Amino acid sequence: LAAAGTMAFGFVFPIAIAIVILLAIVTLSYEQIIHAYPDGGGAYIVSRDNMGELPALIAGASLLIDYILTVAVSVSSGVAQLVSAYPELFEFRVPLSVVAVFAITLLNLRGVKESGAAFAFPSYFFVVMMYLTVGIGLFRYFTGSLGSVDNPPEMDIVHTLTAITPFLILHAFSSGTAALTGVEAISNGITAFKEPRSRNAGITLIWMAFILGSLFLGISYLAGHVGAVPSETETVISQLARTALNGRSLLYHLLIWATTLILILAANTAFAGFPRLSAIAARDGFLPRQLTYRGSRLVFSYGIVTLALIASLLIVIFQASVNRLIPLYAIGVFISFTLSQVGMARRWWKIGHLQPGQEVAERGSTLRYERNWQFKMLINGFGAVCTAVVVLVFSVTKFSDGAWLVLILLPLLIMMFVLIHRHYTSLANRLSLETFAGSPSRAARHRVIMPLSGVHQGTLEALRYARRLSDDITAVHVSIDPLEAEKVRQKWETWGEGVRLVILDSPFRLFIEPLLEYIEEIADNRQPDETITIVVPQFIPSKSWHNLLHTNTANLLRSELLSRPGIIITDVPYQVP
Repeated sequence: LAAAGTMAFGFVFPIAIAIVILLAIVTLSYEQIIHAYPDGGGAYIVSRDNMGELPALIAGASLLIDYILTVAVSVSSGVAQLVSAYPELFEFRVPLSVVAVFAITLLNLRGVKESGAAFAFPSYFFVVMMYLTVGIGLFRYFTGSLGSVDNPPEMDIVHTLTAITPFLILHAFSSGTAALTGVEAISNGITAFKEPRSRNAGITLIWMAFILGSLFLGISYLAGHVGAVPSETETVISQLARTALNGRSLLYHLLIWATTLILILAANTAFAGFPRLSAIAARDGFLPRQLTYRGSRLVFSYGIVTLALIASLLIVIFQASVNRLIPLYAIGVFISFTLSQVGMARRWWKIGHLQPGQEVAERGSTLRYERNWQFKMLINGFGAVCTAVVVLVFSVTKFSDGAWLVLILLPLLIMMFVLIHRHYTSLANRLSLETFAGSPSRAARHRVIMPLSGVHQGTLEALRYARRLSDDITAVHVSIDPLEAEKVRQKWETWGEGVRLVILDSPFRLFIEPLLEYIEEIADNRQPDETITIVVPQFIPSKSWHNLLHTNTANLLRSELLSRPGIIITDVPYQVP
């Protein structure tokens, strides 16, 4: 709006009211989801249970993209607050943002319970400081002592606009809807609440919406009257604070630090939601199964690290610029809002067609007949219409600003989901015993090949293991030095227990290539039911850096022969006291 001049500031508060009304609609809709899905009912689960696989994938992809952008935008915004108070830090925005992502990652890797205490105080501190600032600003405005922003920063404008048009107003509205993106996180994270979980999560959602709505209205009202403008060098919050609090006073700095901390910690909603959603999608076979694994702190470590890496990459690419990141933001979450509301409306429709007392178990919840299902379906249906309109507005007004990138990434991510799921399904079908025509009989022959560089205690340890596998054992030594090869042959005659030794000449001083040629020659001539096991003695040093001084023959062979059928590679570790 600032691009159209000071006359456009009069539209700030009406637009803010429209956004708060939308917040109320979405909050009411999601409050119903919380009670319908007490074990966590984000857009992915609601869409999957009520509309099928494709809508669930669209919702999941939208949310994953939005979680990544939440981290990038929140952290960049937090650092922007700090830069507003300390302009000399402007050149260090990117490293400061990456360090902040690293810090929040470490907190989450330590576990929710331990990180929760770190998040509580900054949240309360921010709410108190923000209400205090808005209260002082409103008091000064109504008493006539509130002026306009002193020395406003240079305004950042993506497009030159000279008139107040419907497109401009819708553009401003779509920018403001980014404030609603945290609503989804509570419905996704119901399991983190104490019992009764649905009730506690619902109360939290309502309080969050009230605090967000009241502060959003207050800030918008004051920003429009003091003439705060969007800028990379100073945020609107900073301009409003130094105007309402008489310059860069102690209260100003306390507010800036509180806002910085809360924005950086706001990324925690994504660090809670992204790993959990990734684990659910991975459990359904649409993402790598590693994302379902928990670390030693019982958190989804792979998901947390993945989110941190991608968000940090975005911060570096966009140079921690909030104005460049915002156009990518929010469209994904409003797509998921729409799908979840449509899914809930369909759920109420199914409930309405049940008999009183009848129950139907679904994957994410249990359907039970409710008398007022029509009213609840109306709430979710109306919410779906509202959020769908926002998606349309956002796609049109923000398309050239960067929303096109998200609209391209969405189908690509869905395609990746489908390919991963197809791979897992195909692999499971090929490994299934349902169509297996073979028998569990033992192999007709088991041959053991044991590479050795010398004859020592570690070699004998591997030989003892090889004897337990088969009586058909061949020791193989690659001769780089004829004199050394002769010493090996003599020692083997003494210690080899009658096992045959093959010495391969290597005039070009190659080690792995002659060994591979020998193994592949035997593998090419093996019997249909014959198994070849390569037993490799592997030295385990007492200090990790000593690994750099020793060749890991087993890994070298494994990288070359892993795709060959009928070959098993086993390393026998030994330590030197």
